[in-house]
Amino acid sequence: MGNYLAELDKKYIWHPFTQMSDYLNREPLVIVGGEGSYLIDSDGNRYLDGVSSLWVNVHGHKRPEIDQAIRAQLDKIAHTTMLGLANEPASLLAERLVKIAPGNLSKVFYSDNGSTAMEVAIKIAYQYWVNRGDTKRTRFLSLENAYHGDTIGAVSIGGIDLFHACYRPLLFPAYHAPSPYCYRCPLGKSHPSCGLECLNKAEEILSAHSSEIIAVVAESAVQGAAGMIVMPPGYLKGLEELARKYGVPLILDEVAMGVGRTGTMFACEHEGVKPDIMALAKGITGGYLPLAATLVTREIFDAFVGDMGKTFYHGHSYTGNPLACAAALATLNIFEKENTLEKVNRLSNLLTERLEECKRLEHVGDVRQKGFVAGIELVKDKETKEPYPPELTMGYQVIYRARREGVIIRPLGNVIVVIPPFSFTEEELNRLMDVIILSIRDVTE
Repeated sequence: MGNYLAELDKKYIWHPFTQMSDYLNREPLVIVGGEGSYLIDSDGNRYLDGVSSLWVNVHGHKRPEIDQAIRAQLDKIAHTTMLGLANEPASLLAERLVKIAPGNLSKVFYSDNGSTAMEVAIKIAYQYWVNRGDTKRTRFLSLENAYHGDTIGAVSIGGIDLFHACYRPLLFPAYHAPSPYCYRCPLGKSHPSCGLECLNKAEEILSAHSSEIIAVVAESAVQGAAGMIVMPPGYLKGLEELARKYGVPLILDEVAMGVGRTGTMFACEHEGVKPDIMALAKGITGGYLPLAATLVTREIFDAFVGDMGKTFYHGHSYTGNPLACAAALATLNIFEKENTLEKVNRLSNLLTERLEECKRLEHVGDVRQKGFVAGIELVKDKETKEPYPPELTMGYQVIYRARREGVIIRPLGNVIVVIPPFSFTEEELNRLMDVIILSIRDVTE
């Protein structure tokens, strides 16, 4: 059966973020099951899920509580539209999200993934000004190396050429402030002066174009797809202060780092930052079903209340899907019942210890960590930080080597991503890091 499924996959499926010429020359790994922190292939082999099935599976696979919540909802109804109708799980989840959200976020708009959550945020922010009679604001201020999703609006405010350059003729223009971190900087990693300099550049843009700018947009605490770029202390708070100074909304993308990943429920809580608009997705359902939410303040919501011309004409067929919302409620229940954030912080400390070993490897140029997420950057020369040429695909060589040891990880270019589910035990985390270190050594040395 495994061979048959592999044949079907290679014959019919186009995989995301995958060079298919390389993929088609390899034997596909067909996943047919999961249990706890493990994935199970068609031959019965078990693999540690070292990337939480692309950062979404926070509590592990086959969690009985989430399974049961979905089954119970199936006994009622699987889906109903939210265009003019309410449903029970969506209402209960919205209340729950508002109660745990930072600041004054008080309204929830549902969609189905991180890109659409950010697309909703972009359109809401623009129409907020239009509804107030200001039609001159047409540009966002975001960051270099930003990644906010793959829809056209999200790509327009993104800043990673590898993903975005091809589509530039289709995009609307945006201002981009410098990314607040570079380990090659002579000031050193995450030096506060780096963040201050970048904030000054952001303020220059805001000051010169304050009447044009719709909102300030940033990922929270970590620029994930850029290679796990950790913002220096105080930088995110500084962005918030600039947004307040110039009277524009702050949009925070918590898609990747929200829902407990950094040790707080939302990454912006580390610095007490309170966004005006916040996007959530990925781990919100525990990795079970597609769901996203864009939260806004009452002030922004009120700008849409009135005559029909102020209506937010945006939506999805599966907005507020009851099954997904039931899974999300069960996911949040596990956070409370098991005090998951305490466990995340404990595992994060162990991860920090193991990453120290990675720093000593001959071809590791930098290690970056925020909570229970890390990036290990491979370099050709440790002293000069000279990167490996892209054509060597060193990151992929490392992950294929790890797969032979029963570990699933993913690279971002030459950065090995470590982002396990919170179901990991200390033994499983040590096993994951042992294999990563072994694989890096085998491939680079």
